[in-house]
Amino acid sequence: MSKNSKVLNLKDKISGNEVDLSLCNLTEVPVRELALFPKATVVDLSCNNITSLPPEFCSLTHLVKVDLSKNQLTCLPDDLGSLSNLQHLDLYNNKLTVLPVSFSQLRGLKWLDLKDNPLEPDLAKAAGDCLDEKQCKQCASKVLQHMRALQEEVDHAREKRLLREKELERKREVKQREREAKEKEARKQEKAEEKEKRRKEYNAQMAALAAKEQQKKKNEQKKKKNRQAAADKKVVVESGPKPRLSLIGLLFKLLLLVLLGLAGVAAACRLTDLQKEAMCVPVNFAVDDGLLWAREQEGVVRQLVHNLSSAAKEFLQSSQTSK
Repeated sequence: MSKNSKVLNLKDKISGNEVDLSLCNLTEVPVRELALFPKATVVDLSCNNITSLPPEFCSLTHLVKVDLSKNQLTCLPDDLGSLSNLQHLDLYNNKLTVLPVSFSQLRGLKWLDLKDNPLEPDLAKAAGDCLDEKQCKQCASKVLQHMRALQEEVDHAREKRLLREKELERKREVKQREREAKEKEARKQEKAEEKEKRRKEYNAQMAALAAKEQQKKKNEQKKKKNRQAAADKKVVVESGPKPRLSLIGLLFKLLLLVLLGLAGVAAACRLTDLQKEAMCVPVNFAVDDGLLWAREQEGVVRQLVHNLSSAAKEFLQSSQTSK
């Protein structure tokens, strides 16, 4: 059967604002077709084989009265409360055990029949018998109260769950901040330790350089002292024999001058006209005695000359060594 034929058949079943689809062996509700007739506010779907209502059924907000009795409904859509204009709902002889929580939002509901459904005890107690018009109205009122209580419980449970989730989230954030703070402190401590390590290494390097410089200064001072000691020793060595050598030289010079003077006097007394003078007589006599003695002491003089020559050589050698 095509969509157009369905619409045509649905038109055939509309009378005023009522649509009679009872006893049509329906297994599902023709929601699309019903949506095309917003003026049809009363729908009779009783005595069919409908097992469930599609979610789209909740978009038929123009419905005021719906008869779903004597079907095979096991559940109702969660958004059933969206049917804000619904006032009359017949669910007699189905297989319902519970109603959706949104049922509490059907504030305009005035008539409800839930007889012959395997309802859970609390819901069955709230629904009552619904044997007449009055009881069905009471059923609507009490079931709405019951569902509102359930809605409050659900809302409260959801609120508690949200609060719990929020608290858990807050705790997670606190733990996250604590973990980040610890990580930050650990990084800070690590940087401080690294800085302290570098500082100690720098101080150790500076200390090593200072020690090296100190050792270098000590070595230089030691070398300076050694050079000074060597210089002092050299001065002592050089200055030690000098007085003796200089004294010998002085004596030698004096002796040479005396000899030269005596030789001059002797030469004057023997080679000039002064030899006849009285003052030259003893001189000539002494010269003659001296020459005689010299001839006799020739070996001693030679030895003396040899000693003088040796002393002169030693003096020259010591002078060259000190240089």
